[in-house]
Amino acid sequence: MSDILCNTLCKAAGRRRLFLCSRASLLVVLILLFVYDDVRSAEINVESKPVAGEVGADETPVGIVEQLDRKIPLDITFRDEGGKPVRLADLVTGPTIILPVYFSCTNECYTLQWGLAQVLPKLKNKPDEEYRVISVSFDEHDTPELAAKFKRVYLTSMHVPFPASGWRFLTGDVRSIKRLTNALGYTFQRRGRDFLHPVASIVISGNGTIVRYLYGATFLPKDLALALIEAREGKSSTAVRKVLQYCFSYDPRQNTYVFNLLRVSATVVIVCTGGFLAFLLLSGRKRNQPDSRKK
Repeated sequence: MSDILCNTLCKAAGRRRLFLCSRASLLVVLILLFVYDDVRSAEINVESKPVAGEVGADETPVGIVEQLDRKIPLDITFRDEGGKPVRLADLVTGPTIILPVYFSCTNECYTLQWGLAQVLPKLKNKPDEEYRVISVSFDEHDTPELAAKFKRVYLTSMHVPFPASGWRFLTGDVRSIKRLTNALGYTFQRRGRDFLHPVASIVISGNGTIVRYLYGATFLPKDLALALIEAREGKSSTAVRKVLQYCFSYDPRQNTYVFNLLRVSATVVIVCTGGFLAFLLLSGRKRNQPDSRKK
């Protein structure tokens, strides 16, 4: 009688464990479907898209068509602040932030570079060793003397020591400028002495691979730090970038990286549910082992 009762109780417990396991499995499937749908919609919304711009009289669009994961030609030669020729390959030796500007601009270009100058001292990365900034003028009439003048302005505005080699200011001819801006997907128009142009910074890796576009003249330290981490390897398949893309995604509308709370929370729930399933299965096996020995 006791054996029959014991077997009945064991079967009931087994059915209960099976019921709990099936419910937990169903919960995991529902969570996976929900997360997949949310992630797909988020990726579609944040997918790289051409930035709309004005169209001038010559019908040339002004804006940016992102060229992520493509390389810029590093054999282009510009002139540095001292008027000496310098190749991009000699400057792009690690993560690099490129600022397409023109030095006589007193509006967006000035705000862009001033804003960056206020944020760079807050980075833990060492300038010239772990990253470099390059301001490149797309005005062929800008001179090395003008570049040197604005370099002093922005380095002085930091109020902290910053290596001169950590932020370079370049000028060049039309051919060099066009080769670089075309590779960046960056288009602009001359309007008299001024230009219509996008306001953006482009982060590239040491081998010239474009890894991130940062729009606007406002910077956050975490945005630059994450972009420089992406640029450290320069390959979209690296483990570091996969982790970053899983936990953070870049939102061009807000011009910042946003934390993927739903994705990370769902992962925690799935891991906990999986652990609970494993516990039920293992505990059920341990309880069945004594019964089998008795038989």
